[in-house]
Amino acid sequence: MSDRPKWLRFAALIAAVAVVVAVGVAVWWEQVPTEDELKEAAGLRGRAELLVGIKTDMPGIGYRDESGDISGFDVEMAYLIGADLGFEPRKVRLVEIENEDRSKMRGVDGQRVDLVIATYSATPERAAVAGVTFSQPYLETEQSVATRVGHRPVLDLTELKGERVCTLTTSTSVAAAERAGAQIVYRQTIAACVAAMRANEADAVTTDAAILAGFVQKYPTELLHHDIALEAKEMWAVNTGGNDALRKLVDLSLYRSAHDPEDKRWEDAFAKYLLPMARYSLPQLIPPDRQPDVTEVEVRTWPWERLAGLMTPPVSSGP
Repeated sequence: MSDRPKWLRFAALIAAVAVVVAVGVAVWWEQVPTEDELKEAAGLRGRAELLVGIKTDMPGIGYRDESGDISGFDVEMAYLIGADLGFEPRKVRLVEIENEDRSKMRGVDGQRVDLVIATYSATPERAAVAGVTFSQPYLETEQSVATRVGHRPVLDLTELKGERVCTLTTSTSVAAAERAGAQIVYRQTIAACVAAMRANEADAVTTDAAILAGFVQKYPTELLHHDIALEAKEMWAVNTGGNDALRKLVDLSLYRSAHDPEDKRWEDAFAKYLLPMARYSLPQLIPPDRQPDVTEVEVRTWPWERLAGLMTPPVSSGP
């Protein structure tokens, strides 16, 4: 009889712990959304297509050829993310977008897009703009310089002091070039900057290395790529235009791509579009051949659902 109170106290303790755990699970269940609930909140349910703002004048990144087809690394990212959102490639509509319209989420036709995947470097200043919501990064690159063949090596931006350096008013590369004393020449696109340099209307072009590498590959006998050894990294990200649920879904897609060893879509896109640029760009290195790390997005799933997801092969992102 003397052991009974102890037994009852132990049972009461177990019951109390069970109640606390049950309450904790219930709160977690209510607060953490499922992937389907995020898609509902993002406004993707019932959508016939996903509209993605993309650049169309950047070789190897987003480029429209003579037949009208658009291809490149950013295009593959659009297909990768689109597939994970439930849109097969033919339902991912690529919309040309200009640099100044990336924050407005408007294509050149004036139509609002769902995602902007257009060489958009995420910075605190840009993230503070109303309507801009960046995902975690999908590519790491850095600022570099291209010149015409015959130009002396450029190891630092200060070596371009007094020279005509072309870039965009919206580019993150402007400030460093101005501090170096370069004479800034502005154009609406990097393609226009490259054309100006080829026509001897500019001495150099500065922007992200991944962008310039495509033009150097296109004009290998005319252009040189220089490594100016800037420590600051340019981290390209997806703008979801204030749609936080959609941002979480994009981050979830990028996380799975980075951490699933069976998912080679990012690596395949890099090998197809960025790796071939390497031999034309030395000594400037192309972006690292690894996807930037992405922190996990918490969604409500049961353990067996996680296991099933890992065992299910990813949807092909190619057209």
